Amino acid sequence: MRRFLLSISDGRGFDIGLVSVPLAFLFAMAGLPLIYNIVMSFQEVDMFSLGTFARPFVGFKNYVTLFSLPETWPILGNTAVFVIASIAGQFTIGFGLALFFWTGFPGSSWLRGLFLVSWVMPGLVVGAIWNWILSGDFGVLNYILRESGLISGNIFWRSDPDFSLWAVVIANIWLGISFNMILLSVGLSAIPQDLYEAAELDGANVIQRFYTITLPMMRSTIGAIISLGLIFTLQQFDLFAAITAGGPNNSSNVVQYWAWDLSFRQYDFAQGATVSVIMIVFVMIASVVYVRSTRHEVRG
Repeated sequence: MRRFLLSISDGRGFDIGLVSVPLAFLFAMAGLPLIYNIVMSFQEVDMFSLGTFARPFVGFKNYVTLFSLPETWPILGNTAVFVIASIAGQFTIGFGLALFFWTGFPGSSWLRGLFLVSWVMPGLVVGAIWNWILSGDFGVLNYILRESGLISGNIFWRSDPDFSLWAVVIANIWLGISFNMILLSVGLSAIPQDLYEAAELDGANVIQRFYTITLPMMRSTIGAIISLGLIFTLQQFDLFAAITAGGPNNSSNVVQYWAWDLSFRQYDFAQGATVSVIMIVFVMIASVVYVRSTRHEVRG
């Protein structure tokens, strides 16, 4: 103990203090609630026992009950569709925009900066904007589709079970395009231009250069971006709360919104904690993939 105090007093232990303070804060703000949530998923919790620690331990009963509910698998299916469609849309459009701005033209930097507006806006604000765009009676999207001849009548995006989930997918894609575009632009700028010049001298066209140089050189960047997109998409809550609230009849309900609904609307805290644990597992898997992708990129 004396040696530790001496190391701090002469400055050699200053780095320990710099690391220990944020770690203690992170453990208090994230670690303890995480542990508390995991423990609660193995207990029987109601309104009367929520504020106490004297709760019956029920083992995996909450998990067994959860997967026996009729709405569980449709909600898991909605979550898979939401995640896959959102990531595919965000990445594809973001990559296309990154390639477009990478060519360089007058005003490209200014125009690219405008795309960041969607990323810095709060999710509830984005949800309010898309509520107006997706309105069945006077929404802008229905107007554009009618004028284009793609539909003959209005689509009630938020209240129709066939379209409610896709309404949130469209909003989430718009929200994440700029994030994908910026990170992909950084990855593109790191590719040596000499490779493209040499390939062009060898007679390779634009498509060949894209598949033989761009994609291989950005493999680690693409893996990291998709992993981050998976993490952010699994945590998306605001858009569901603002646009569909999981309805109608759970047609747009996903795991992250269902966990909140079980806990704070139905007051089934044990089941809400159980759903949260399942979501945390998927986020942790995505986090591991992201860390491995970035580590590979640094080594490369």
